[in-house]
Amino acid sequence: MTPALTRADGSPLRVLVVDDEVNIAELLQMALRYEGWDIEAAYTGRTAVAAAKDFAPDAIVLDMMLPDFDGMEVLRKVRAHSPDVPVLFLTARDAVEDRVAGLTAGGDDYVTKPFSLEEVVARLRGLMRRSGATEARPEAVITVGDLSLDEESRDVERAGEPIELTATEFELLRFLMRNPKRVLSKAQILDRVWDYDFGGQANVVEIYISYLRKKVDAGREPMIHTKRGAGYVLKPVG
Repeated sequence: MTPALTRADGSPLRVLVVDDEVNIAELLQMALRYEGWDIEAAYTGRTAVAAAKDFAPDAIVLDMMLPDFDGMEVLRKVRAHSPDVPVLFLTARDAVEDRVAGLTAGGDDYVTKPFSLEEVVARLRGLMRRSGATEARPEAVITVGDLSLDEESRDVERAGEPIELTATEFELLRFLMRNPKRVLSKAQILDRVWDYDFGGQANVVEIYISYLRKKVDAGREPMIHTKRGAGYVLKPVG
């Protein structure tokens, strides 16, 4: 697993996500929280400028097209009080002049829509490394209730009893355990575990959730729950 990036004092990095498309903003938040970062979202230019002052982010993911004023105007206002914060532009425009305009205005990098979450994360990690973020070795063992998962040895146990998982089952359980008590949609699970977009593939998530239930919850109080119409959530027992 890629080492986590932190602030120099060891505290989580802060990222402000700005996009007026709520579903895109939510997917970005989920992917970035998975990196162990603190995330805040804004959906207009005005709220983005206010959030940048209050939240003091270490980086901003900024959509070029917003309902009130555009991303370059947001950048100008933010840089007036935070001149060094790295900015990654999201743009639906692929024209060279649009990309050049964003970088000339002071943006540090850009990603063209549609994009993969992994690309956004990788670009952000690069920007924040260059701005002084440090690598922290994450805890190898994730624990939720009586369920534990060792990311290095890949051992999984519940109440001290070993559970044998396939590679895909392990990745799915790790994603659930890194987001305890959080409802994860099928689209989010597909993007993180299977690395492709939602589109007629939801049944594979259902199948692997059923596999996990048979191994993790068999004969025990269930930890994996279905939220009808929303997704799946892993909760500690008790």
